[in-house]
Amino acid sequence: MMKVIKTVHEMQAFSHAQRTGGKRIALVPTMGYLHDGHISLLNEAKKQGDLLVMSLFVNPMQFGPKEDLAKYPRDFARDTMIAERAGTDIIFYPDAQEMYPGPFKTTVYVSDLSDILCGKTRPGHFQGVTTVVAKLFNVILPHTAIFGEKDFQQLVILRRMVKDLNVPVEIIGMPIIREPDGLAMSSRNTYLSVDDRHRAISISKGLSNALDAFHKGVRDDKKLREIVRNDIQSAGLREDYVEVVDETTLQPVHELSHTARIVTAAYAGNVRLIDNMALK
Repeated sequence: MMKVIKTVHEMQAFSHAQRTGGKRIALVPTMGYLHDGHISLLNEAKKQGDLLVMSLFVNPMQFGPKEDLAKYPRDFARDTMIAERAGTDIIFYPDAQEMYPGPFKTTVYVSDLSDILCGKTRPGHFQGVTTVVAKLFNVILPHTAIFGEKDFQQLVILRRMVKDLNVPVEIIGMPIIREPDGLAMSSRNTYLSVDDRHRAISISKGLSNALDAFHKGVRDDKKLREIVRNDIQSAGLREDYVEVVDETTLQPVHELSHTARIVTAAYAGNVRLIDNMALK
C-alpha cells in the first residue's frame, strides 16, 4: 500500500533502511497535477528500481516574483490516486517550511547553462531547480532519478550538477509525451483558453516541420529556426526564443554535423510553453 511521508527526517530514515536492506530506490520528482507525461516517468522508474518514490512539492524557489506560484494547479487527492495506480510506493510530500527551514542560506548554481534560453527569461529559475533537486537527492537517497525531456535545459543542467558534484545518482531522461494533436503535455496547459490551446499546436507543428526539413538535408540553423518561427508567428503566438543547440553544452550550433536539439519557448496568451525535438 502506498505511503505518504511529509518530513525530511522520516524520509531519510526510511530510505536508509531500504538501502541497507539492499533495495534500489528510483525517484520521480514532480510538482504534482500529474498527467500522462508523469505517468511515463513513473512507469520507467518501476523498471529501474525496487522501490518507487515520487516527490510532490511545488518549489517556491524556482518561481520568479511575477510568476504563477499561487495559481499553480494543485490536486493532491487526484495525484495520489494516479500515483498509486502507477505503482508508486512512497509519496514524499513536504511543505515549504519543511524543505526550506529558516533562515535558509545555501543554493546550488550551475553556471553558464542556467543563464541562457529559459534562464534568460526566468532569472534564478534553474538555481531554484538545482537547489531543490540536490535537497531531494539528499533526503530520498535515490539510486536513479527520472526526468522528462520536455524540460530539456533542466535535464542538461541536472546531469552537469550530478557530474560536477560527484552525486551518486543516475539521471535518466524520457521522451516527451504529447497530446494527440502534438502539443507537449504540461501542467500549465490547463491555463490555456480554448483559442490559445488551438493556437499552441503551432509550436510542435513548427518543430516537426523543421525536423522534416532536417531529414531532407537542411543543415543550416537559420533555415531550421526560421521554419519554427514562421509557424509560431503565423499562429499569433509570441516567440521567446528558437535555437538549435548542442545537446550537452546548450551552445548554438550553426552547421549541423552531429545530433543537435532544436528548442523553443513561446507565449500563447499569457501562458509560456516550451518544447523541443532532437535533430538526428
